[in-house]
Amino acid sequence: MRSPETASWHAASWQTRPAQQQPTYGDPAALERAVAHISRLPPIVVSWEVEALRERLAKAQRGDAFLLQGGDCAEVFADCESDTITKKLKILLQMSLVLLHGLKKPIVRVGRMAGQYAKPRSLDTETRNGVTLPSYRGDLVNRPEFTLSARTPDPDLLLRGYERAALTLNFVRALVEGGFADLHHPEYWDLGFVQHAPLKEAYQGIVGSIGDALDFFEGISGRQIHEATLVDFYASHEGLHLHYEQAQTRFIPRQNRWYNLSTHMPWIGMRTAGLDGAHIEYFRGISNPIGVKIGSAVDAAWLQGLVTTLNPQNQPGRLTFIHRFGAKDIAAALPKAIEAVRQTGQTVLWVCDPMHGNTETTTGGIKTRRFENIQKELDLAFRIHADMGSYLGGVHIELTGEDVTECTGGARGLTDQDLQRAYRSSVDPRLNHEQALELAMLIAERSQTRRAERRS
Repeated sequence: MRSPETASWHAASWQTRPAQQQPTYGDPAALERAVAHISRLPPIVVSWEVEALRERLAKAQRGDAFLLQGGDCAEVFADCESDTITKKLKILLQMSLVLLHGLKKPIVRVGRMAGQYAKPRSLDTETRNGVTLPSYRGDLVNRPEFTLSARTPDPDLLLRGYERAALTLNFVRALVEGGFADLHHPEYWDLGFVQHAPLKEAYQGIVGSIGDALDFFEGISGRQIHEATLVDFYASHEGLHLHYEQAQTRFIPRQNRWYNLSTHMPWIGMRTAGLDGAHIEYFRGISNPIGVKIGSAVDAAWLQGLVTTLNPQNQPGRLTFIHRFGAKDIAAALPKAIEAVRQTGQTVLWVCDPMHGNTETTTGGIKTRRFENIQKELDLAFRIHADMGSYLGGVHIELTGEDVTECTGGARGLTDQDLQRAYRSSVDPRLNHEQALELAMLIAERSQTRRAERRS
């Protein structure tokens, strides 16, 4: 039976609520045609995959698994190519291997990919040299070139976004199911990028240790450890553009539920998380596991309203709060958030996004993030959750498999002067492949240290 809260809900009921961060289309009929077209196309994911992810997130919520969610701040259609996708998958697999070794528990792998084509904007318009045009809202909406034709929202791009997402996830599935992600063969994942001896030696030591353990177990048992060697991989994106999300939202009779089948795990950004808004109305009716980004301006009543509205039946694995306070605010803000949720009597999966709250602009006007602040926020997140009897069940990171210079610090010691060398992001700065792997190693090392402290 469907719950009373969603009995009157349908995929377009969000249109009765105020909707933030939505583009304005000059031809509403063309938008309706695009949505109708996508709604007739095959789903990008299927309901049993969504349910499998929810069950894994429920384990992370209990402390029996750990979520690694990562990828680009905003995908672009031009990056829908095999080499770029493979590199992104490789760094996520490498990070998960390091976390598996350090945390001693299953890793739930979720990519910010196959649909992360829309981004919120602070202003609806952008002005250059006295000319004002609509802001670039991602390839799902318009194009980055500063011309009227490029910046005019184009509903046909919704179809292009669906196609690129389907192509991306289909290629990832082919790689994973073909054995590319088999833990027996992490040599497939080599990006050839670890130039610094300590990082390289540490990673190779982890690979060797896991390989030896698998070989030993299989040698004495006479069988392969299929669950340990075969990797599940899921997709996620911000469910920002509600017409796009609506187009792939379907009622599955045998499940007796509505699902967003454009992705496994959509999330709500802070700018669109008003309790009376269209995004909350849309998300409350779908059965996917969902996330909500929360920041330092968090209000206890708002948090509690999110819990009771989005997960009234307290379903395990349903609701994830992705906190993004910044290194300077997390000590004051996170305990209040944990206590506010605790007062509801319900539980959520807590995940740390150490990226967004640590964004700053250099004196040269370049947006960046400093590795030491990212690391500091993560360290504080683990400590605060432990001190409050809570559990940090995952990390949410903007990263790329490419050799970019967008965030400073890390093993290579990138400085502000290095940023211009290979700054490629069109929106927010990402960790490059070295920095992402280093962060995973730091999480693993801290976990081992905390276990040793508890035993002593």
